[in-house]
Amino acid sequence: MIKDQLRQQRIETPSWAYGNSGTRFKVFAQQGVPRDPYEKLADAAQVHRYTGVAPTVALHIPWDKVDDYADLARHATEQGVTIGAINSNVFQDDDYKLGSVTHPDPEVRRKALRHLLDCVDIMDATGSDTLKLWFSDGTNYPGQDDIRARQDRLAEALAAVYERLGEEQRFLLEYKLFEPAFYMTDLPDWGTAYAHCLKLGDKAQVVVDTGHHAPGTNIEFIVAFLLREGKLGGFDFNSRFYADDDLMVGAADPFQLFRIMFEVIGGGGYTNETAFMLDQCHNIEPKIPGQIRSVMNVQEATAKALLVDRDALAAAQREGDVLGANAVLMDAYNTDVRPLLGELREEMGLAPDPMAAYAKSGYFEKIAADRVGGNQAGWGA
Repeated sequence: MIKDQLRQQRIETPSWAYGNSGTRFKVFAQQGVPRDPYEKLADAAQVHRYTGVAPTVALHIPWDKVDDYADLARHATEQGVTIGAINSNVFQDDDYKLGSVTHPDPEVRRKALRHLLDCVDIMDATGSDTLKLWFSDGTNYPGQDDIRARQDRLAEALAAVYERLGEEQRFLLEYKLFEPAFYMTDLPDWGTAYAHCLKLGDKAQVVVDTGHHAPGTNIEFIVAFLLREGKLGGFDFNSRFYADDDLMVGAADPFQLFRIMFEVIGGGGYTNETAFMLDQCHNIEPKIPGQIRSVMNVQEATAKALLVDRDALAAAQREGDVLGANAVLMDAYNTDVRPLLGELREEMGLAPDPMAAYAKSGYFEKIAADRVGGNQAGWGA
């Protein structure tokens, strides 16, 4: 039963995780890094090859801009993966210094909206059913702009994108507490994102990035609430220690990841269209192993959450047995699920240890030798 549920799990990897990245001070180049979206898809296919549960790859536009998106989708299929969510970018242009869709200049707002609508065109061309929206919009100083007016502008842009979506398409609205805006962020929390999505309809949902919260925020509560309201569209899984969010998921607090997956499973989010996506930049660790390890971390947290004896938990909760209820959760969390997952992979025709299998494959040595020259992909800082 648990193996059947784990076999059905799908975890989407991001194209940008395979490119060069770094801190805000320096991007660190590595050997074998892809030079274009085609090579990114080839690397992503390696993650799926060794884990068996990562069949889709998110694109980021314009980082993954190509002349022929249908051809890129065909290439993905040849590699054994498909195109997942399309991520928009309205934050890396000089025009967006004061915002994009909330900018006080209507011409800048129109430019940003054109990009968002172009991303829907890319969805049509690639077969993607999900558009992911994140806005860096905000202000640095009190009085810099009208807070309420910026919410009106945001709502207007979201409504235009919503209207453009196809019948089977949706958008996921992302929020972030701060950065790069320091006084006020236009989409700072799940409540703001939820309010905008609620007004629009079923094709607008909230995406929870696990690194985008104030210290001490109970992310499990947010997950449970959004699931109850039918508005949890997906996750950007990553991890953070202080204020940034691009470490491998489960690195800072694996217990939190388990608690999140417990709520997802209990709220029905595991079997519906909730998207489990990674959003990470591997600055100092190797790219493909970083993604493999992240997928494995999500699998392990999920397996532990599936092991929770929910009947025993419900009984303890009804009886007011505080310690007993907590013990049920802890018994599942403290279970070593790695042998179970190793058995599952062997049943799926995979090596029990994806990290070791990839290391032995020789793929890194091959791309390090082949990908010499040209411009490596990255986010350009």
